[in-house]
Amino acid sequence: MIPAALLVFLPISETAGIVVAIVLYGAIVVILIATTPLVEVTDAEFGAGRAHLPLAVVHAVRAVEGDEAGAERGVRLDARAFLLIRGWIPDLVRVELDDPSDPTPYWLVSTRHPRRLVAALAGARAGSAD
Repeated sequence: MIPAALLVFLPISETAGIVVAIVLYGAIVVILIATTPLVEVTDAEFGAGRAHLPLAVVHAVRAVEGDEAGAERGVRLDARAFLLIRGWIPDLVRVELDDPSDPTPYWLVSTRHPRRLVAALAGARAGSAD
């Protein structure tokens, strides 16, 4: 986007081209930060973006990394699964569900720290079981 802004505005004015490029870059950064989904674990639920899942229905959790993560996104993907996948984040966490009233078999959530998320979910589930 910045080279395109420079290409359009530099012939008009060098100052305008640089200012528009800087403003455009800032706007893109703000939009990316504002639209980044939040993944969080509380004492009662697991949140991924706008979706929230009670910990009581979480059956199993595992980190999925490397080539296996690619297979989970592709050939092994169940069409009924809930997905919060960002293409630039290679690793996933797979959260298996045990809820007879919900047809969703599992959640796949992209994360840069899959093992930390698995540990947080395991800790929260252990805490809620007490």
